[in-house]
Amino acid sequence: MRKSGIRAILCSTTAMFLTAAVMEGTIADAGAAGIVRAEVLPASGAALTLEEGTAVEDIVEEVTESTAGKTADDTTPEAAGGAEDQKDIPSADQPAAQSEDTDSVISAQSVSGGNSTEELSTEDGRSMKEVLACAGAEEVVELNTLTVSAGLGIEKLSEEEIASAEARKLADITTEAVTLGAQVTREIKDAEAAAIAEAEARDPEHFSNLVIAQVSSCVNVRDIPSTDGEVVGKLYDKSVGTFIEEENGWYKISSGNVTGYVNAEYCVTGEEAIELAKKVGTRLAVVNTTTLKVRMEPSTDASVLTLVPIEEDLVVLDELDGWVKVTCEDGDGYVSAEYVDLHTEFVKAESKAEEEARLAKEAEERRAARAAAERAVAQRTAAANNNRTTTTQNTTVNRNDSYTAPAISGSGLGSDVAKYACQFVGNPYVYGGSSLTNGTDCSGFVMSVYKAYGVSLPHSSREDRGVGAAVEGGLANAQPGDIVCYSGHVALYIGNGQIVHASNSRTGIIISNASYKNVLAVRRIF
Repeated sequence: MRKSGIRAILCSTTAMFLTAAVMEGTIADAGAAGIVRAEVLPASGAALTLEEGTAVEDIVEEVTESTAGKTADDTTPEAAGGAEDQKDIPSADQPAAQSEDTDSVISAQSVSGGNSTEELSTEDGRSMKEVLACAGAEEVVELNTLTVSAGLGIEKLSEEEIASAEARKLADITTEAVTLGAQVTREIKDAEAAAIAEAEARDPEHFSNLVIAQVSSCVNVRDIPSTDGEVVGKLYDKSVGTFIEEENGWYKISSGNVTGYVNAEYCVTGEEAIELAKKVGTRLAVVNTTTLKVRMEPSTDASVLTLVPIEEDLVVLDELDGWVKVTCEDGDGYVSAEYVDLHTEFVKAESKAEEEARLAKEAEERRAARAAAERAVAQRTAAANNNRTTTTQNTTVNRNDSYTAPAISGSGLGSDVAKYACQFVGNPYVYGGSSLTNGTDCSGFVMSVYKAYGVSLPHSSREDRGVGAAVEGGLANAQPGDIVCYSGHVALYIGNGQIVHASNSRTGIIISNASYKNVLAVRRIF
């Protein structure tokens, strides 16, 4: 008696597990009408056939007869290895016991179904433990298109239910992917932020992006990366540009109003530029309030060292939390970071057109300054110089006859200016003042001295750094009458490495060594 159908496995009323490989076709309307206890046939390849109303005992007898009649092709005991390898098959009247080849027991009084006949079987050569899984009493196990409940009811899922299950699985996978993607994104962003923070700490002002010239005078900026290119500008020694790209041993840069190529042999960039920029650049604190107090210590309770006017710039020595240490004529002190704007100043490239315009402008200014000075000298020569009071260009000044000016070498208007300025040594310093007799500050002193020669200058040490023409080589090439600019201070060069200047309220107008502090610029009027 052999029934064609699908294979399945029944489990106890508390659990059941079906695999897709075990099932072929559709199982419907199967269930347990009663409970009997019987052992599962050993792994002999025999199948249990359950018909409606058939008891398990009858099935066992039927299967036994069927098995006894199998041929060698159906895997008889002889083909499987001999009688000693065959296992006993319990009869219906034997007590229920576990088969030697299985660890599983099917318990049932009787099995009844609907109108169809179903075939149930284990996989050949497998124990029940390997194919059965116990599920909880309320649990439903989904398998492909089948749902098996604890009551052994088997139903075919609808297409909608299958689609819903697949959608839930897809949603779970998508959620996991999104979660994993978000985590990876966070990790990438964290790594990028850490790298940026490290780079900022090492190079906060992005000096590594600078190209800094290291030459005796200047390096040409060309329109193409070749010595055959047209010169479009000049990058002076220690001046800088912003790196754009490198091509065949040339750096393309942008500096001031110039964009072009410089020979990499005469410049540095990258890591080398970081340290060099700190040496060639000037870190400045520009005052952004009407009058700023420079204090002895970084505290509003500290005593005031001096006062500094708006738009004055001071060289920065250090930057603290809320305070900036600066150097000024009265010494080193501290200013509130709230009232200064910080920046690093570099010399930039100059285009060919800019150079030509600058040289023409400087030449005209020098011509006008010389003409005005010559007129002023002629007026003084014609005036009576025997009195303590001399009127020049509508400016009244008092000489200090008790002071003997040092010998000033050279001739010309510059030397005249230096000699004239020295006669006021000993007169007082007054913050914001411009009187050579009654009191003046540093820029007021330079302004008033040159006013006596018909030259108009600003009352600002910061703006004095842009008047006249730059002296190439700085202090080493300075001449009497040149303006020497410092951090928040300005003076007049008188030769022999000396300056005359309105120093501070303690000393007044004095003569000092020109290199007593770092020089920012030297400018020439005539």
